[in-house]
Amino acid sequence: MYQKELNAIKKSGRFRQRKVWDKELIDFASNDYLGLANNKKQLKKALNLLDEYTIHSPKASMLVNGYHEIHERFEQSLAKLNGFEEGIVVGSGFLANVSLIEALVRKKDMLFIDEEYHASGMMTTGLLADRVVKFRHNDPNDLEEKLKKFNGDGRKIIAVEGVYSMSGALCDRAIFDLVDKYEALMIVDEAHSSGVIGENLLGIFEYYNIEPHERHIKMGTLGKAYGSYGAYILASSHIISFLINRGKPIIYSTAPSVIDTALALVNIETVAKNSSKYYEKIQKRYEIIEKHLGIRSQSLILPIEMPTNSTTIEMQKHLIKKGFLVGAIRQPTVEKPILRVIPRVGSSKKSLEKLFQNLKKT
Repeated sequence: MYQKELNAIKKSGRFRQRKVWDKELIDFASNDYLGLANNKKQLKKALNLLDEYTIHSPKASMLVNGYHEIHERFEQSLAKLNGFEEGIVVGSGFLANVSLIEALVRKKDMLFIDEEYHASGMMTTGLLADRVVKFRHNDPNDLEEKLKKFNGDGRKIIAVEGVYSMSGALCDRAIFDLVDKYEALMIVDEAHSSGVIGENLLGIFEYYNIEPHERHIKMGTLGKAYGSYGAYILASSHIISFLINRGKPIIYSTAPSVIDTALALVNIETVAKNSSKYYEKIQKRYEIIEKHLGIRSQSLILPIEMPTNSTTIEMQKHLIKKGFLVGAIRQPTVEKPILRVIPRVGSSKKSLEKLFQNLKKT
């Protein structure tokens, strides 16, 4: 029924499919930045925590009977750790972005969103009609020009990422200043910055030494640095209450998995307790990147531009033969194809050195 469209995707070198990769490959592709996804000790901690309760499944939506004590413990712990009033656990980062953008941008409001914001946010802007303005990627000057043109009496809401998922670039500090200057609400997607940047690995707010206030909203995922699955939103109690009452994915979805939330909780506690150790390991990987590629990385996302889709796939296959797995990212995820290398803590420094040596030989 869709064979013609599939053929066109294959011809363009953009065809994608699921694959269970060889577990012997050295992983420089996943977003498991701290190597927690295969930590059995942490899994046992989560199972022991779950064993303290008689119920291990959410059973219903959060507002019916699905809100579990572990959800509550997780939210309180994460909010306190990050300096926010309150938090709410959500089923996924995708659902968190849909919840935020669909619920918060009301009549007369205007959303100003970075043009390279995650696909979940961009998809949701389709529900906003003329209540959305896209600004040039990570460009505070373009953002300010567009803020000046908004003469309405509604709220101004700015949406950015802490670390952009394909480029690894950090959100420009000046955008935070514009939020205060124009008294805007700010949504910061910290999926790729929480657990990675800042001395205590708390993300972009800590990295820039910004104390969260009532107009700041932080969302992030649990399936990356925190080695589990799900997401969260941190904000003022007022905004969390509004989301509980108006955020459709929060209201109408079964509450998030209790076991995944338990695993995220024990992992976040471990990262907080051992943040200096993880921080040092991340800095060592930055040093290796600079040594081999001459690049001063600020995040654990390293994009290597490729000339064509076919060469991207061929390079990935070449590295697989050498025992390494990296991401081969093509359109529509990125404008130009890249090899996406994640110098994660879970793979050794020696392996990272060997990966770069193999890249230099090609």
